[in-house]
Amino acid sequence: MIVAIDGPAGSGKSTAARLLAERLGFFYLDTGALFRALTLAAIRADVDLNDEKKLATFAKSIKLDFNGKQTFINGEDVSADIRSESVTEKVKFLACSPQVRKVVAGIEKRIAKNKNIVVEGRDSTTVVFPNADVKFYLDASKKERARRRFLELRAKGEKISLEEVEKAIEERDRSDMEREVAPLRQAEDAIRIDTTELSIEEVVEKLYKECQNKECRKVTRL
Repeated sequence: MIVAIDGPAGSGKSTAARLLAERLGFFYLDTGALFRALTLAAIRADVDLNDEKKLATFAKSIKLDFNGKQTFINGEDVSADIRSESVTEKVKFLACSPQVRKVVAGIEKRIAKNKNIVVEGRDSTTVVFPNADVKFYLDASKKERARRRFLELRAKGEKISLEEVEKAIEERDRSDMEREVAPLRQAEDAIRIDTTELSIEEVVEKLYKECQNKECRKVTRL
């Protein structure tokens, strides 16, 4: 069974997806972590982020993996490094590349094959897993999403203002929603949940109940 969750930055999809997977006993796949890991690897290798062809070639040359909790580049655990603000600022270059997205989609499908899985991202329900058994689209107000991201970064010790985070959220939204290939959008058959006024526990409960309503327990064909 595949449960796919999409939504913009700060909507709570990553935490909700991880907790839902735990509750269901499913594998959890954070697709954003794969893009972030590839971005980090490209930065380290000094790859020109404006050169799509070089990025795609580079993406094919390294081994990305995710075990449900940790993200790896060629066997190195980079789970903490990929959450830096520098990676956040540059991940859009790779996310907007059709060739890179194709490479990452292949990795996602490899990881998900023959698993009961909860996967979250920005095109999981529309492009990568269009036949998912259950689809969700999580959203929240821009102000609330920025607040959440700000608190997350401050907790990690990063010195950044709320205004800077709000600007970054707006830029990421624009980049995600206006890109030509696989733009962020709600799938027609996705269940929309506004998380603005909900606690993470309430969000997970809503997701869980919807999954319970699905009698399908087969593994979706990729």
